Amino acid sequence: MRPRSGPTVQHRVLAARLRILREQAGVSLRAAADALGAHPATVRRIERAETGLDARQVTELLRCYGAPPRIAEPILAGLGAANLPGWWHRWRDTMESWQQDVIGVESSASLVRTWHPALVPELLRTPAYAAGLYRMRYPDDGPDRIGRRVELLRERQRRLYERGTALWALFPAAALLTRVGDPETMAGQRRALAGAMEQQHVTVQVVPLDHPPHAMTAMPPLHLLRVPAPEIGDQAVLETPGVRVDLIDDPEAVMAHRIRLDAACAAAPPPETPLPDLAAG
Repeated sequence: MRPRSGPTVQHRVLAARLRILREQAGVSLRAAADALGAHPATVRRIERAETGLDARQVTELLRCYGAPPRIAEPILAGLGAANLPGWWHRWRDTMESWQQDVIGVESSASLVRTWHPALVPELLRTPAYAAGLYRMRYPDDGPDRIGRRVELLRERQRRLYERGTALWALFPAAALLTRVGDPETMAGQRRALAGAMEQQHVTVQVVPLDHPPHAMTAMPPLHLLRVPAPEIGDQAVLETPGVRVDLIDDPEAVMAHRIRLDAACAAAPPPETPLPDLAAG
């Protein structure tokens, strides 16, 4: 069964190592499943970190793959930590399933690059700005539930800051004219952005209103996550609000998104450019 709080990066790394060991040993999914007395889909779910890592199953798979002790022992020793719920587990009642997967990767990322076509990117939002958007998106939520959503976002931001994760955000100046909440909320958000731009690990680029179309024009929100673990490649998160959110790990697809975002960042004003002086409408 898939972990309720989404897999941690430690879980993903061990799952990827099992897949790599199977492929290096030339063992098919069917043969690995036969060693477990299970269906091939069970092995596939283990390798995709879609189910908990059972010590008996992992031990049998390592034996099937002929993994020597120097490789098998660290994997078995890491099972306990890999199966622990992520720190975000306490907020799972306010999270959608895709958020659990994304935060599981984001929590170990060394670099987060983000684009939003119309709003201030999530990881740069103030509590008041975020609450205003949550009230619109979740109209049935009461103040307490909205407060928990804001609390989760603040914890994500705090952990990224404490780890020194590099954050690179690109968004259009129109986001500063799209009023979320009251004027003070927008003024506070603007002050927070100006402060973020002074932080060493944060890069902010704002595309002017009169800027020509660029590679990300009309693209939905996009996030690129880089985890410093060789077993896990870069991940892309593509949001289609109200429809679906895709966590993409296919290297070619991720590269295509990275190329588009690179081109848009290259075309935008440099990061040291001050926020545009816009009068609220």
